[in-house]
Amino acid sequence: MDVSSPSSSSSMALPSLQQPRNNALSKVSNFQRLTPPTPLIPSWACSIKPNNTLSPVSSKFPSFLRCSTKPDTSTSSETQHNNEPNSISNFQNGHEPGSSIEAFASQQPSQKSPPSSSSRGLVFDLGPSNSWDGADVGSPVVKRFLSDEEERWYMWYHGRARGHPSCDLIGLAISSNGVHWERGGGLAKSSSDVGFVMNCGKDWWGFDIAGIRPSEMVIMSSSRVRASSAVYWLYYTGYGSDRMEFSDHSLEFGVENPDGIEGGVSCGNGKVFKSLPGLAISQDGRHWARIEGEHHSGALIDVGSEKEWDSLFISSPQVVYHGNGDLRMYYHSFDVEKGHFGVGIARSRDGIRWVKLGKIMGGGKGGSFDEFGVMNPWVMRNRSRANYVMAYEGVAADGRRSIGVAVSPDGLKEWVRLQEEAILKPSELGCWDDKDVGSPCLVEMDSEGNQWRLYYRGVGNGGRFGIGMAVSEGKDIGSFRRWTGFHV
Repeated sequence: MDVSSPSSSSSMALPSLQQPRNNALSKVSNFQRLTPPTPLIPSWACSIKPNNTLSPVSSKFPSFLRCSTKPDTSTSSETQHNNEPNSISNFQNGHEPGSSIEAFASQQPSQKSPPSSSSRGLVFDLGPSNSWDGADVGSPVVKRFLSDEEERWYMWYHGRARGHPSCDLIGLAISSNGVHWERGGGLAKSSSDVGFVMNCGKDWWGFDIAGIRPSEMVIMSSSRVRASSAVYWLYYTGYGSDRMEFSDHSLEFGVENPDGIEGGVSCGNGKVFKSLPGLAISQDGRHWARIEGEHHSGALIDVGSEKEWDSLFISSPQVVYHGNGDLRMYYHSFDVEKGHFGVGIARSRDGIRWVKLGKIMGGGKGGSFDEFGVMNPWVMRNRSRANYVMAYEGVAADGRRSIGVAVSPDGLKEWVRLQEEAILKPSELGCWDDKDVGSPCLVEMDSEGNQWRLYYRGVGNGGRFGIGMAVSEGKDIGSFRRWTGFHV
């Protein structure tokens, strides 16, 4: 299997736009665990001028054989393509007719513009109170697709409904400019819908039965299918029901996993839910099939042993394609021995089987914005400087969250903080994000003005959640300001 991922930028050529025709695919449960994929022609439905020419797809349900060898990998151009699974589900998200989640299906809310300076930077607010994302939104994974005729933005994110605190869902919103987003209040049923697109796992033994959050979407390609074909690999965090016990009374804040849940499942200091990284594959970015990892729960890798730094959980698996046969996964955990959050790295030849290399970043200097560690890494290549950039969420001694940047020449272990100050801090009191900012997602632009966009999750002191955007001062990745509107 030849694989390639997006280049250093999150901007990529707009993939093939086709409508699925094979109803046999829709009979496969979205929650069935699949072993490594076999080729299939995908679809990406967001086109102004869709391509209705369909490639042949077998109508028979394929057999999935466990991958016994590591396939070779190779690079490709910025246009992304792939080797795909033959069982992408046209799913119902595991919900039977009449289930409570169907109440969201009729909701199609529109996104309102920020009304005042207190909402400066806010580009994606909570959904209506009766929608699937009315209580919480976050974990933005933003991709920009370009073609000769149009520009499209896609954002996968997690959301949670009011009255459904035990399970985060993953949703999709689309935009023409990355600022004004079209969202859906319920299930995205077709390949042109927006709304929630993936639910928690349903297998009692699975690692993701209590919640899921997106971490990265990588586009894979194969030389064995035509150049316009692609498949979308979603790396995500899956949360189980097992609580991991530890005690550290020296901390001034509560360690939580998942982070930032209020009013529902609050882990408190010393209690976190175990989480592991997972992988799902899609033809259209909306209908997903999980790929079974080597861990018995279906996860890609397991936590470390009792004395290792990542023994509690593994969260936010962000994957970067480095070169032929070299994919890197960056993730975070809480180092019990050191008493801080840290970021580690694992490597893979095929994107499915991974080998850990250890921790690459930990806590900062005393009194710094990231004294008690780093988490939620977002790594990408910096095209202009030929190095790697990591935006991360820094944790201060009092638990306050800000966003920092580190750089590395090769993306491995030589990570150095770009500066002592955060590139984005919580806003002044009274603003929508005056408590914490985190879960960064960088997009490198190709314009002469704002070179970088930084999407992030903001949290207010009143318990408000939202997704914000900041822009860099030209090419300077160490200086960002919150979005205030387009300027002529």
